Amino acid sequence: MINLAGRDIRHHGSRYIFTGMGLGLLIALTLSMAGIYRGLVDDGKAIIDNSGADIWVVQQGTLGPYAEPSALHDDIYRSLRALPGVADTGNVTYQTMQVRSAGKDVRVMVTGIEPNAPGTPLYLVSGRPIIRGHYEAVADVKTGFKTGDRIRLRHNEYTVVGTTRRMVSSGGDPMLFIPLRDSQEEQFVRDADAVVTDRLRLAQNPRLNPPGSPGILGAVEENQVSSHSVNAVLLRVAKGADPNAVAETVKRWKRLGAYTKEEMTDILVVKMIAVSARQIFMFLVILTLVSTAIIAFIIYTLTIGKIREIAVLKLVGASSRTIASMILQEALGLGLIGFMFGKVVATVWAPYFPKYVLLLPQDSLRGIVITMIVSALASLLGIRAALQVDPSEAIGG
Repeated sequence: MINLAGRDIRHHGSRYIFTGMGLGLLIALTLSMAGIYRGLVDDGKAIIDNSGADIWVVQQGTLGPYAEPSALHDDIYRSLRALPGVADTGNVTYQTMQVRSAGKDVRVMVTGIEPNAPGTPLYLVSGRPIIRGHYEAVADVKTGFKTGDRIRLRHNEYTVVGTTRRMVSSGGDPMLFIPLRDSQEEQFVRDADAVVTDRLRLAQNPRLNPPGSPGILGAVEENQVSSHSVNAVLLRVAKGADPNAVAETVKRWKRLGAYTKEEMTDILVVKMIAVSARQIFMFLVILTLVSTAIIAFIIYTLTIGKIREIAVLKLVGASSRTIASMILQEALGLGLIGFMFGKVVATVWAPYFPKYVLLLPQDSLRGIVITMIVSALASLLGIRAALQVDPSEAIGG
């Protein structure tokens, strides 16, 4: 009995294979879209897991420090450290900036940390951690910075003393760690021109500078006070302590926002990337529909090209079920070739995407199942055309 898929491979092998490879590119794009979503989720979890914190204390009423702005006084850690169940605290600041490196602008999340406190990188791939109070930096390898590089952030110049890996923001931007005091100056202290402008405004406006008020001196003091702010205080709970109980204590007695690791994961993964997840899902649906249409068209075209062979099969007594199974085999074979090629392509080009692409084995398993289902559905058009072939065409052809 003639096997239509085998016949195509024997007589038109290159066309059949290249058709499958073309389909594979579409499947590779579909797998990559799923990997991009997985990467977004993994980036959100990475910033939480790599911080070494159990609780995030932020400004009350905010979802900070990643989802919303948050500002706290940097001396509040003293009262937090005295709470039952708190083992360690660490002030942190976060600010997204553009840093110039080798003639290119690199978007990074500048993170201010205290040495050996929660928030510092858990491990380094080269160099050493920050040990001085000023002008040292540790960079994620995705920034492109290397140990010994000198970079400038607004007011000051920093030396990269170490590099780390998988320290990224929730948006996938690599992190650059600098000492807390330096980061406070970079983020909260205004430049000299802004201070001079405020002085002139106060001097020229009696309503803003009434007699007996601090006036110009007050503007300077306000500028200095702002440099004693942080975005969050990270807590590490003592062994055996319940993070949820500690967080409730912070909320009740300190009138601050406090989120456990599970709650912060929910904020980053569920709330922040919800829109991106829905958009990626819509792309996946569209790509699935396009793949179905393409496979259907290909199978229909291949079936029309074999009308004489199908007519011969009918003439010698082949049942409709037999003919339908042959076309189904051809469609499944095309889908299998496409998936194998697509999986290889997706694996090869994943590291070159600007953001992290995470290809999970379970997604590949779902992908091949969906590919086979889509191929089977797409074969229905070709099967319908084959079943309508008149056996007399085998003689009249």
